[in-house]
Amino acid sequence: MWSTDFMPELMLGLENLRAHTLRSLLTMLGRIFGVAAVVAMLSIGAGAQQEVMAFIEQLGVRNLIVEAREAPDNQALQKIRQISAGLSFKDLRVIQANLDNISAVSARKRFTPTKMAPRPIGGDMPVVYGVSPSYTTIGNLRLASGRFFDDGEAAGAAPVAVLGEAAAAALFGADDPMGRFVKVNEQWFQVIGVAGPQLTVQSDVAGLPAQDRNNLIYVPLYSSVFRLEDGQSARKDEIDGIYLQMRSSGDIPAAAALLRGVLDVAHRGAGDFTIVSPAELLAEQRRTQRIFEMVMVAIASISLLVGGIGIMNIMLASVLERTREIGVRRAIGARQKDVVRQFLIETTIISLSGGVAGIVLGVALSQLIGVLAGWSTIVTTTSIVLAFGVSVMIGIVFGLYPAVRASRLDPVKALHYE
Repeated sequence: MWSTDFMPELMLGLENLRAHTLRSLLTMLGRIFGVAAVVAMLSIGAGAQQEVMAFIEQLGVRNLIVEAREAPDNQALQKIRQISAGLSFKDLRVIQANLDNISAVSARKRFTPTKMAPRPIGGDMPVVYGVSPSYTTIGNLRLASGRFFDDGEAAGAAPVAVLGEAAAAALFGADDPMGRFVKVNEQWFQVIGVAGPQLTVQSDVAGLPAQDRNNLIYVPLYSSVFRLEDGQSARKDEIDGIYLQMRSSGDIPAAAALLRGVLDVAHRGAGDFTIVSPAELLAEQRRTQRIFEMVMVAIASISLLVGGIGIMNIMLASVLERTREIGVRRAIGARQKDVVRQFLIETTIISLSGGVAGIVLGVALSQLIGVLAGWSTIVTTTSIVLAFGVSVMIGIVFGLYPAVRASRLDPVKALHYE
Protein backbone atom coordinates (compact mmCIF):
# COMPACT_ATOMS: atom_id res chain seq x y z
CA MET A 1 0.00 0.00 0.00
CA TRP A 2 1.00 3.65 -0.53
CA SER A 3 1.14 4.42 3.21
CA THR A 4 3.31 1.34 3.93
CA ASP A 5 5.60 2.12 1.00
CA PHE A 6 6.25 5.66 2.21
CA MET A 7 6.34 4.96 5.94
CA PRO A 8 10.11 4.25 6.26
CA GLU A 9 11.02 7.49 4.46
CA LEU A 10 8.44 9.41 6.48
CA MET A 11 9.84 8.15 9.78
CA LEU A 12 13.42 8.85 8.66
CA GLY A 13 12.42 12.33 7.56
CA LEU A 14 10.75 13.13 10.87
CA GLU A 15 13.70 11.71 12.80
CA ASN A 16 16.16 13.82 10.82
CA LEU A 17 14.09 17.00 11.35
CA ARG A 18 13.96 16.29 15.09
CA ALA A 19 17.71 15.65 15.16
CA HIS A 20 18.36 19.03 13.53
CA THR A 21 15.63 21.10 15.17
CA LEU A 22 17.36 24.47 14.87
CA ARG A 23 18.17 23.99 11.20
CA SER A 24 14.62 22.85 10.52
CA LEU A 25 13.16 25.89 12.31
CA LEU A 26 15.45 28.28 10.43
CA THR A 27 14.40 26.66 7.16
CA MET A 28 10.73 27.07 8.15
CA LEU A 29 11.18 30.79 8.89
CA GLY A 30 11.28 31.61 5.18
CA ARG A 31 7.97 29.79 4.68
CA ILE A 32 6.40 31.30 7.81
CA PHE A 33 7.25 34.92 7.06
CA GLY A 34 6.54 34.54 3.34
CA VAL A 35 3.07 33.07 3.88
CA ALA A 36 2.29 35.52 6.70
CA ALA A 37 3.28 38.50 4.53
CA VAL A 38 1.15 37.26 1.65
CA VAL A 39 -1.94 36.62 3.84
CA ALA A 40 -1.63 39.99 5.61
CA MET A 41 -0.96 41.91 2.40
CA LEU A 42 -3.90 40.34 0.57
CA SER A 43 -6.21 40.91 3.55
CA ILE A 44 -5.34 44.62 3.69
CA GLY A 45 -5.83 44.97 -0.05
CA ALA A 46 -9.12 43.05 -0.02
CA GLY A 47 -10.40 45.16 2.88
CA ALA A 48 -9.56 48.43 1.15
CA GLN A 49 -11.08 47.29 -2.14
CA GLN A 50 -14.29 46.06 -0.51
CA GLU A 51 -14.65 49.29 1.47
CA VAL A 52 -14.40 51.41 -1.69
CA MET A 53 -16.76 49.14 -3.63
CA ALA A 54 -19.33 49.17 -0.81
CA PHE A 55 -19.11 52.96 -0.72
CA ILE A 56 -19.67 53.20 -4.47
CA GLU A 57 -22.62 50.79 -4.29
CA GLN A 58 -24.08 52.94 -1.51
CA LEU A 59 -23.95 55.92 -3.87
CA GLY A 60 -26.48 54.05 -6.03
CA VAL A 61 -25.94 52.37 -9.41
CA ARG A 62 -29.00 54.19 -10.81
CA ASN A 63 -27.68 57.61 -9.76
CA LEU A 64 -25.81 60.40 -11.48
CA ILE A 65 -24.07 63.06 -9.40
CA VAL A 66 -23.07 66.50 -10.61
CA GLU A 67 -20.38 68.15 -8.49
CA ALA A 68 -19.28 71.76 -8.77
CA ARG A 69 -15.55 71.75 -9.50
CA GLU A 70 -13.54 74.08 -7.28
CA ALA A 71 -11.02 76.40 -8.93
CA PRO A 72 -7.40 76.00 -7.76
CA ASP A 73 -7.07 79.71 -6.91
CA ASN A 74 -8.93 83.05 -7.07
CA GLN A 75 -7.38 84.01 -10.39
CA ALA A 76 -8.62 80.81 -12.01
CA LEU A 77 -12.03 81.31 -10.38
CA GLN A 78 -12.37 84.82 -11.80
CA LYS A 79 -11.46 83.52 -15.24
CA ILE A 80 -14.11 80.77 -15.02
CA ARG A 81 -16.75 83.20 -13.70
CA GLN A 82 -16.32 85.34 -16.81
CA ILE A 83 -17.61 82.35 -18.77
CA SER A 84 -19.96 80.59 -16.35
CA ALA A 85 -21.85 81.57 -13.19
CA GLY A 86 -21.26 78.09 -11.75
CA LEU A 87 -23.66 75.31 -10.86
CA SER A 88 -27.10 76.73 -10.08
CA PHE A 89 -30.81 76.07 -9.65
CA LYS A 90 -31.16 77.10 -13.29
CA ASP A 91 -29.02 74.08 -14.24
CA LEU A 92 -31.35 71.87 -12.22
CA ARG A 93 -34.37 73.16 -14.14
CA VAL A 94 -32.56 72.70 -17.49
CA ILE A 95 -31.66 69.12 -16.56
CA GLN A 96 -35.22 68.27 -15.57
CA ALA A 97 -36.50 69.73 -18.84
CA ASN A 98 -34.06 67.78 -21.04
CA LEU A 99 -33.58 64.40 -19.35
CA ASP A 100 -36.27 61.75 -19.38
CA ASN A 101 -36.57 58.77 -17.04
CA ILE A 102 -35.61 60.73 -13.90
CA SER A 103 -37.33 59.18 -10.90
CA ALA A 104 -35.91 61.49 -8.19
CA VAL A 105 -33.77 64.62 -8.04
CA SER A 106 -32.21 66.80 -5.35
CA ALA A 107 -29.92 69.79 -5.42
CA ARG A 108 -27.34 70.17 -2.65
CA LYS A 109 -26.07 73.27 -0.88
CA ARG A 110 -23.04 72.59 1.29
CA PHE A 111 -22.28 74.93 4.18
CA THR A 112 -19.39 74.81 6.65
CA PRO A 113 -20.31 76.59 9.91
CA THR A 114 -17.84 78.78 11.77
CA LYS A 115 -19.49 78.14 15.13
CA MET A 116 -22.08 75.80 16.54
CA ALA A 117 -23.95 75.19 19.77
CA PRO A 118 -23.70 72.83 21.51
CA ARG A 119 -19.98 72.99 20.77
CA PRO A 120 -18.85 69.75 19.03
CA ILE A 121 -16.79 67.44 21.27
CA GLY A 122 -13.49 66.94 19.48
CA GLY A 123 -13.11 66.11 15.80
CA ASP A 124 -14.12 68.29 12.87
CA MET A 125 -17.01 70.74 12.77
CA PRO A 126 -20.07 69.01 11.24
CA VAL A 127 -20.86 70.12 7.69
CA VAL A 128 -24.40 71.19 6.75
CA TYR A 129 -26.04 69.68 3.67
CA GLY A 130 -29.07 71.47 2.33
CA VAL A 131 -31.02 68.86 0.34
CA SER A 132 -34.53 67.91 -0.78
CA PRO A 133 -36.65 65.21 0.94
CA SER A 134 -35.94 62.91 -2.02
CA TYR A 135 -32.30 62.74 -0.91
CA THR A 136 -33.17 59.85 1.41
CA THR A 137 -34.10 57.75 -1.63
CA ILE A 138 -31.26 58.90 -3.86
CA GLY A 139 -28.56 58.72 -1.18
CA ASN A 140 -29.74 55.45 0.41
CA LEU A 141 -30.03 57.31 3.71
CA ARG A 142 -31.53 55.24 6.52
CA LEU A 143 -32.67 56.82 9.77
CA ALA A 144 -31.77 55.36 13.15
CA SER A 145 -34.50 57.42 14.87
CA GLY A 146 -37.02 60.14 14.07
CA ARG A 147 -37.86 61.18 10.53
CA PHE A 148 -36.59 63.20 7.58
CA PHE A 149 -38.14 66.55 6.73
CA ASP A 150 -41.13 66.48 4.36
CA ASP A 151 -42.09 68.49 1.26
CA GLY A 152 -43.96 71.10 3.29
CA GLU A 153 -40.98 71.76 5.56
CA ALA A 154 -38.68 71.86 2.53
CA ALA A 155 -40.88 74.37 0.67
CA GLY A 156 -41.20 76.58 3.78
CA ALA A 157 -37.47 76.53 4.61
CA ALA A 158 -38.35 75.12 8.05
CA PRO A 159 -35.64 75.29 10.76
CA VAL A 160 -35.42 71.52 11.20
CA ALA A 161 -32.41 69.21 10.96
CA VAL A 162 -31.44 65.55 10.74
CA LEU A 163 -28.08 64.68 12.31
CA GLY A 164 -25.56 62.19 11.03
CA GLU A 165 -24.42 59.54 13.50
CA ALA A 166 -21.04 61.18 14.23
CA ALA A 167 -22.56 64.69 14.33
CA ALA A 168 -25.12 63.58 16.92
CA ALA A 169 -22.39 62.04 19.08
CA ALA A 170 -20.19 65.14 18.77
CA LEU A 171 -22.99 67.54 19.69
CA PHE A 172 -24.93 65.59 22.31
CA GLY A 173 -22.69 62.72 23.38
CA ALA A 174 -24.73 59.81 24.71
CA ASP A 175 -27.86 61.96 25.21
CA ASP A 176 -30.88 61.57 22.94
CA PRO A 177 -30.80 64.51 20.48
CA MET A 178 -34.43 64.13 19.37
CA GLY A 179 -36.35 67.38 19.87
CA ARG A 180 -33.21 69.25 20.95
CA PHE A 181 -31.95 72.39 19.20
CA VAL A 182 -28.70 73.04 17.34
CA LYS A 183 -27.42 76.53 16.64
CA VAL A 184 -25.57 76.81 13.34
CA ASN A 185 -23.86 80.20 13.24
CA GLU A 186 -26.81 82.40 14.25
CA GLN A 187 -29.68 80.09 13.25
CA TRP A 188 -31.43 77.54 15.46
CA PHE A 189 -32.59 74.19 14.05
CA GLN A 190 -34.67 71.56 15.83
CA VAL A 191 -33.48 67.97 15.54
CA ILE A 192 -36.19 65.74 14.09
CA GLY A 193 -34.12 62.70 13.15
CA VAL A 194 -30.77 60.90 13.41
CA ALA A 195 -29.32 59.06 10.41
CA GLY A 196 -27.94 55.54 10.63
CA PRO A 197 -24.26 54.79 9.94
CA GLN A 198 -23.01 55.64 6.46
CA LEU A 199 -20.00 54.18 4.67
CA THR A 200 -17.27 56.75 4.15
CA VAL A 201 -14.05 56.79 2.17
CA GLN A 202 -11.62 59.40 3.47
CA SER A 203 -10.18 60.32 0.09
CA ASP A 204 -11.41 61.64 -3.24
CA VAL A 205 -13.23 58.99 -5.27
CA ALA A 206 -13.31 59.93 -8.95
CA GLY A 207 -14.57 63.49 -8.58
CA LEU A 208 -16.33 63.17 -5.22
CA PRO A 209 -14.87 65.36 -2.47
CA ALA A 210 -13.65 63.58 0.66
CA GLN A 211 -16.36 63.91 3.29
CA ASP A 212 -17.24 62.01 6.45
CA ARG A 213 -20.85 61.15 5.61
CA ASN A 214 -21.57 60.48 9.27
CA ASN A 215 -20.50 63.98 10.32
CA LEU A 216 -23.26 65.80 8.43
CA ILE A 217 -26.29 67.84 9.40
CA TYR A 218 -29.13 67.64 6.85
CA VAL A 219 -31.47 70.63 6.55
CA PRO A 220 -34.05 71.58 3.91
CA LEU A 221 -32.39 73.00 0.79
CA TYR A 222 -34.05 76.43 1.05
CA SER A 223 -33.21 76.58 4.75
CA SER A 224 -29.51 76.39 3.89
CA VAL A 225 -29.93 79.03 1.17
CA PHE A 226 -32.04 81.59 3.03
CA ARG A 227 -31.18 80.92 6.69
CA LEU A 228 -27.46 80.16 6.50
CA GLU A 229 -26.12 81.96 3.45
CA ASP A 230 -26.04 85.75 3.17
CA GLY A 231 -28.40 87.56 0.86
CA GLN A 232 -25.87 87.95 -1.90
CA SER A 233 -25.28 84.19 -2.07
CA ALA A 234 -29.04 83.56 -2.17
CA ARG A 235 -29.45 85.87 -5.15
CA LYS A 236 -26.62 84.14 -6.97
CA ASP A 237 -28.74 81.01 -7.17
CA GLU A 238 -25.65 78.89 -6.49
CA ILE A 239 -25.59 75.24 -5.48
CA ASP A 240 -22.65 72.84 -5.34
CA GLY A 241 -24.21 69.51 -6.23
CA ILE A 242 -27.11 67.83 -8.03
CA TYR A 243 -28.24 64.24 -7.39
CA LEU A 244 -30.25 62.40 -10.05
CA GLN A 245 -31.78 58.95 -9.80
CA MET A 246 -32.80 57.27 -13.06
CA ARG A 247 -35.63 54.77 -13.36
CA SER A 248 -33.26 52.05 -14.58
CA SER A 249 -29.50 51.47 -14.45
CA GLY A 250 -29.69 50.82 -18.19
CA ASP A 251 -30.50 54.51 -18.70
CA ILE A 252 -27.21 55.63 -17.10
CA PRO A 253 -24.77 55.71 -20.08
CA ALA A 254 -27.11 57.66 -22.37
CA ALA A 255 -28.29 59.91 -19.55
CA ALA A 256 -24.70 60.71 -18.50
CA ALA A 257 -23.75 61.64 -22.05
CA LEU A 258 -26.85 63.84 -22.47
CA LEU A 259 -26.30 65.43 -19.05
CA ARG A 260 -22.71 66.31 -19.92
CA GLY A 261 -23.77 67.80 -23.24
CA VAL A 262 -26.56 69.89 -21.68
CA LEU A 263 -24.29 71.29 -18.96
CA ASP A 264 -21.41 71.93 -21.37
CA VAL A 265 -23.72 74.13 -23.42
CA ALA A 266 -25.19 75.86 -20.36
CA HIS A 267 -21.72 76.55 -18.91
CA ARG A 268 -20.18 77.43 -22.29
CA GLY A 269 -17.42 74.85 -21.93
CA ALA A 270 -16.06 76.32 -18.67
CA GLY A 271 -15.40 72.85 -17.27
CA ASP A 272 -16.52 73.92 -13.79
CA PHE A 273 -18.42 70.72 -12.99
CA THR A 274 -17.81 66.98 -12.73
CA ILE A 275 -20.29 64.21 -13.51
CA VAL A 276 -19.94 61.09 -11.38
CA SER A 277 -21.62 57.83 -12.40
CA PRO A 278 -21.48 55.28 -9.55
CA ALA A 279 -22.33 52.49 -12.01
CA GLU A 280 -19.26 53.34 -14.11
CA LEU A 281 -17.17 53.74 -10.97
CA LEU A 282 -18.26 50.31 -9.78
CA ALA A 283 -17.35 48.69 -13.10
CA GLU A 284 -13.98 50.47 -13.10
CA GLN A 285 -13.33 49.47 -9.51
CA ARG A 286 -14.04 45.83 -10.33
CA ARG A 287 -11.53 45.99 -13.19
CA THR A 288 -9.02 47.59 -10.85
CA GLN A 289 -9.64 44.89 -8.29
CA ARG A 290 -8.90 42.15 -10.82
CA ILE A 291 -5.63 43.86 -11.77
CA PHE A 292 -4.80 44.34 -8.11
CA GLU A 293 -5.38 40.67 -7.40
CA MET A 294 -3.08 39.64 -10.26
CA VAL A 295 -0.36 41.99 -9.00
CA MET A 296 -0.76 40.61 -5.48
CA VAL A 297 -0.45 37.05 -6.81
CA ALA A 298 2.76 38.04 -8.62
CA ILE A 299 4.20 39.68 -5.48
CA ALA A 300 3.18 36.68 -3.39
CA SER A 301 4.85 34.31 -5.82
CA ILE A 302 8.10 36.31 -5.72
CA SER A 303 8.04 36.39 -1.92
CA LEU A 304 7.50 32.65 -1.69
CA LEU A 305 10.02 32.03 -4.47
CA VAL A 306 12.72 33.64 -2.37
CA GLY A 307 11.77 31.33 0.49
CA GLY A 308 11.96 28.38 -1.91
CA ILE A 309 15.52 29.29 -2.86
CA GLY A 310 16.35 29.33 0.84
CA ILE A 311 14.96 25.81 1.23
CA MET A 312 17.02 24.57 -1.73
CA ASN A 313 20.24 26.06 -0.34
CA ILE A 314 19.73 24.51 3.09
CA MET A 315 18.73 21.15 1.64
CA LEU A 316 21.84 21.15 -0.57
CA ALA A 317 23.94 21.80 2.51
CA SER A 318 22.06 18.98 4.25
CA VAL A 319 22.84 16.59 1.39
CA LEU A 320 26.54 17.44 1.68
CA GLU A 321 26.45 17.00 5.46
CA ARG A 322 24.64 13.65 5.21
CA THR A 323 26.71 12.14 2.40
CA ARG A 324 27.88 9.19 4.50
CA GLU A 325 24.32 8.54 5.71
CA ILE A 326 23.12 8.44 2.09
CA GLY A 327 25.98 6.08 1.20
CA VAL A 328 25.06 3.68 4.01
CA ARG A 329 21.41 3.65 2.93
CA ARG A 330 22.36 2.93 -0.68
CA ALA A 331 24.82 0.22 0.39
CA ILE A 332 22.17 -1.69 2.35
CA GLY A 333 19.72 -1.68 -0.54
CA ALA A 334 17.94 1.69 -0.65
CA ARG A 335 16.96 2.62 -4.19
CA GLN A 336 17.43 6.06 -5.76
CA LYS A 337 13.70 6.76 -5.55
CA ASP A 338 13.77 5.92 -1.81
CA VAL A 339 16.38 8.62 -1.23
CA VAL A 340 14.42 11.08 -3.38
CA ARG A 341 11.27 10.34 -1.37
CA GLN A 342 13.07 10.84 1.94
CA PHE A 343 14.35 14.29 1.04
CA LEU A 344 11.09 15.34 -0.60
CA ILE A 345 9.16 14.25 2.50
CA GLU A 346 11.45 16.39 4.67
CA THR A 347 10.95 19.36 2.35
CA THR A 348 7.18 18.82 2.29
CA ILE A 349 6.97 18.62 6.08
CA ILE A 350 8.92 21.89 6.36
CA SER A 351 6.69 23.56 3.76
CA LEU A 352 3.44 22.29 5.32
CA SER A 353 4.46 23.23 8.86
CA GLY A 354 5.78 26.62 7.77
CA GLY A 355 2.65 27.25 5.71
CA VAL A 356 0.28 26.50 8.61
CA ALA A 357 2.33 28.64 11.03
CA GLY A 358 2.49 31.40 8.40
CA ILE A 359 -1.30 31.39 7.97
CA VAL A 360 -1.82 31.72 11.74
CA LEU A 361 0.74 34.55 11.92
CA GLY A 362 -0.70 36.27 8.83
CA VAL A 363 -4.27 36.22 10.19
CA ALA A 364 -3.09 37.56 13.55
CA LEU A 365 -0.98 40.23 11.82
CA SER A 366 -3.86 41.41 9.63
CA GLN A 367 -6.15 41.67 12.65
CA LEU A 368 -3.51 43.60 14.58
CA ILE A 369 -3.00 46.01 11.68
CA GLY A 370 -6.76 46.51 11.46
CA VAL A 371 -6.96 47.41 15.16
CA LEU A 372 -3.86 49.61 15.34
CA ALA A 373 -4.27 51.43 12.01
CA GLY A 374 -8.08 51.44 11.92
CA TRP A 375 -8.06 49.82 8.48
CA SER A 376 -10.61 47.37 7.16
CA THR A 377 -8.92 43.97 6.68
CA ILE A 378 -10.55 40.85 5.26
CA VAL A 379 -8.84 37.46 5.37
CA THR A 380 -10.33 35.54 2.45
CA THR A 381 -10.27 31.81 1.81
CA THR A 382 -8.66 32.57 -1.54
CA SER A 383 -5.69 34.33 0.09
CA ILE A 384 -5.15 31.44 2.52
CA VAL A 385 -5.41 28.75 -0.16
CA LEU A 386 -3.21 30.75 -2.54
CA ALA A 387 -0.47 31.43 0.01
CA PHE A 388 -0.49 27.90 1.41
CA GLY A 389 -0.74 26.16 -1.97
CA VAL A 390 2.02 28.21 -3.61
CA SER A 391 4.19 27.80 -0.52
CA VAL A 392 3.95 24.00 -0.57
CA MET A 393 4.34 23.80 -4.35
CA ILE A 394 7.45 26.00 -4.40
CA GLY A 395 8.88 24.10 -1.42
CA ILE A 396 8.49 20.78 -3.24
CA VAL A 397 9.83 22.13 -6.55
CA PHE A 398 12.90 23.64 -4.93
CA GLY A 399 13.41 20.54 -2.79
CA LEU A 400 13.40 18.28 -5.83
CA TYR A 401 16.88 19.19 -7.08
CA PRO A 402 18.65 18.46 -3.75
CA ALA A 403 16.66 15.21 -3.47
CA VAL A 404 17.67 14.05 -6.96
CA ARG A 405 21.26 15.09 -6.34
CA ALA A 406 21.32 13.08 -3.13
CA SER A 407 19.93 10.00 -4.91
CA ARG A 408 22.66 10.14 -7.58
CA LEU A 409 25.58 10.00 -5.16
CA ASP A 410 27.93 7.06 -5.77
CA PRO A 411 27.50 4.78 -2.72
CA VAL A 412 31.21 3.84 -2.67
CA LYS A 413 32.40 7.45 -2.81
CA ALA A 414 29.71 8.49 -0.31
CA LEU A 415 30.93 5.90 2.21
CA HIS A 416 34.49 7.23 1.95
CA TYR A 417 33.40 10.89 2.20
CA GLU A 418 34.97 12.73 5.12
